[in-house]
Amino acid sequence: MDSISSATLQALQLLLSADPELWSIIWLSFRVSLTALFLAVPLALLAGFALAFWRFPGHWLLVTLNNTLLSVPTVVIGLLLFLLLSRSGPLGDLRLLFSQPAMILGQWLMCLPILIAMSHTAYQSVSRHAWETTRSLGLSRLRSLWLITQEVRFALLAAVVVAFGRIIAEVGCAMMVGGNIAGYTRSITTAIALETSRGAYVQGIALGMVLLVLALGLNLLVGYFRGNAVQGSAH
Repeated sequence: MDSISSATLQALQLLLSADPELWSIIWLSFRVSLTALFLAVPLALLAGFALAFWRFPGHWLLVTLNNTLLSVPTVVIGLLLFLLLSRSGPLGDLRLLFSQPAMILGQWLMCLPILIAMSHTAYQSVSRHAWETTRSLGLSRLRSLWLITQEVRFALLAAVVVAFGRIIAEVGCAMMVGGNIAGYTRSITTAIALETSRGAYVQGIALGMVLLVLALGLNLLVGYFRGNAVQGSAH
């Protein structure tokens, strides 16, 4: 118990001392995850909107496939990308394996199904006649989409928060396609795995604290957005 307390205290000191190595790992994780999220959000919102308001052949199949992707383990996504990006793979000439773009691609694939599923559910809460009504008023497609999106903005923001929490905390895909290279692809989760395996617990505990604080903050945001969404629907 004393060793755990001592390591935790040292971890706090490490965080507060603005250790360059520690904070570079934290910054890299946030940069990669936010980039993947930024790239996924527009496509996911359009897909969620289309699934909610339009009916077309294969609609149910697309919804089912997307919901299936929600439960795919991150290591499976990492394995798929590893096979595609390795030298013998079809995309090997791009030389993306063990790089930040590969990590971004992996996280993009992870958060896209979450965003599509949650945005689909959010848009379904709006009457399907809303689209025809806005179009009959002479509004453009883009303007109509924007107005409907405004109606469910809190639910969509909650979807973004949930997706961000999932990708920044994953370790399997990041380890496989990033390679855990110090100063280049070492993220919070891969660094925790490495430091723990080496018996160096201080940095691992410090990074774990960051994830715990992040998890608390994200859950508070989700609660806030859901509360606003409920109040908005009540009015």
